[in-house]
Amino acid sequence: MNKIPKESLRSARWFAPDDLRSFGHRSRAMQMGYGPEDWAGKPVIAIINTWSDINPCHTHFKQRVEDVKRGVLQAGGFPLELPAISLAEQYVKPTTMLYRNMLAMETEELIRSHPVDGAVLMGGCDKTTPGLVMGALSAGLPFVYLPAGPMLRGNWKGQVLGSGSDGWKYWDERRAGKITQTQWLEVEAGIARSHGTCMTMGTAATMMGITEALGLTLPGASSIPAPDASHPRMSAACGRRIVDMVWEDLTPARMLSRASFDNAIAVAMAMGCSTNAIIHVVAMSRRAGEHCTVGLDDFDAASRRVPVIANIRPSGDKYLMEDFYYAGGLPALMNRLSPHLKLDAMTVTGRTLGENIAGAEVYNDDVIRPLANPLYAEGALAVLRGNIAPGGAVIKPSACAPQYLKHTGPALVFDSYPEMKAAVDDENLDVTADHILVLRNAGPKGGPGMPEWGMLPIPLKLVKQGVRDMLRLSDARMSGTSYGACILHAAPESYIGGPLALVRTGDLITVDVAARSIHLEVSDAELATRRAAWVAPAPRYERGYGWMFSRHILQANDGCDFDYLETSFGAPVAEPDIY
Repeated sequence: MNKIPKESLRSARWFAPDDLRSFGHRSRAMQMGYGPEDWAGKPVIAIINTWSDINPCHTHFKQRVEDVKRGVLQAGGFPLELPAISLAEQYVKPTTMLYRNMLAMETEELIRSHPVDGAVLMGGCDKTTPGLVMGALSAGLPFVYLPAGPMLRGNWKGQVLGSGSDGWKYWDERRAGKITQTQWLEVEAGIARSHGTCMTMGTAATMMGITEALGLTLPGASSIPAPDASHPRMSAACGRRIVDMVWEDLTPARMLSRASFDNAIAVAMAMGCSTNAIIHVVAMSRRAGEHCTVGLDDFDAASRRVPVIANIRPSGDKYLMEDFYYAGGLPALMNRLSPHLKLDAMTVTGRTLGENIAGAEVYNDDVIRPLANPLYAEGALAVLRGNIAPGGAVIKPSACAPQYLKHTGPALVFDSYPEMKAAVDDENLDVTADHILVLRNAGPKGGPGMPEWGMLPIPLKLVKQGVRDMLRLSDARMSGTSYGACILHAAPESYIGGPLALVRTGDLITVDVAARSIHLEVSDAELATRRAAWVAPAPRYERGYGWMFSRHILQANDGCDFDYLETSFGAPVAEPDIY
């Protein structure tokens, strides 16, 4: 291994000079009980930890950070834990998406402003993965991502329960009067049995897998269940590896390429990924630089080409992430997917993706299907365009009823979630299974933060008739654990005057997934009349972070980053002055 000189360590700017300011740095480090033996000539490693008391996905991070430190010390580095905002998906309102970019900003500035040479990023809960990676990409120092890992399977009376997916399923059964309150509470107690992220192929599992496909984790790291004994060993290995990455000067700029992001998209399709993957990967690619940038069309093209081979719910019908791990995990899936991957892409191991996955085996062909026997030949995601969503809208064909892949129906329009919620619980609502439920003012600015409201509940009247799916259209997102004929991310959003704002109840909307089209059957002249009469809604915020968010957030098709944080916005930020 060719090592950079000790004098070139970034942290040496703080600790090495013989001046008054460095005297202060060293003396304050000694105040904490450290000595020159801890830092002198050693890589200083930031461990960006998103643990908190209220994040069940990251409960184990309180211990895992000690495992990372152990690995850093084993490799001759100096570990420093730097806590960051936790973004607990289950509790943060109105949505963690409002704060993904805050975590990205915090990560970037934590790394830049402190005397560190590299970083281990500890995340997993949905928005923590893209937030951490976006910030670290902008900071530019060597880093390795440590995924939290999925929780164990849920269980109720011997039936396997999947995060989110079975919550929606049994809620509809309760609404229909088919399970009791006591049974509902039993499901509540059995669906989340350990620390770790959702164990369906939701956004957390999707983004952990995508980050491994990008080459930013150690091989196989994204599939390890959080409670498994392999997880602390992997955590220590992350600590050891980042020290070597610093010596090798293996920065993201030297490692990531357009091939890395093409691989990430292909793997996402094969996994039957969350729809949220599009927003996050677009944003991450734009942080990596213009040579890496991908867009909606890249996802749609990959969806037509790459089969879904991970039989994991909600796209699959049986298995969960624990089963995926036992079947060989992501290295096995990627090895099987090799014809669709660019195997020369570099990774944090210092080796290529092809080298990392060589020899990885599949141990259960029903969990990770052969390419010749996929779960779906294509269609993990599809991007629809038309006069109602010129910037694009997203649907997950692999998780919706086939009769809705080509459908024309009347719109039933709601301007807010409370309005919609009250209506769908009204058994006298004038609605049929042919209607298309439309929710607007739920996008990046309108939500605010683009909440996961897009899986609109089926009207109670229809639930009692046995209906379990229907077309739904919004500028919102939906949970990666959700399913159904939900058309999401309509751009531009209605709150800023996108065409969705012009739809009226009774208007016919035509959806043709195969043709990738969505069309509002209203004349251009009538739409122009409606636009002239449209009145912009009142601002969501008049001060604070939300005020800033509203002025700088990009639309869904552009990744929902802040405009001024994208790499293309301006010149790179210089190293901080030390005086």
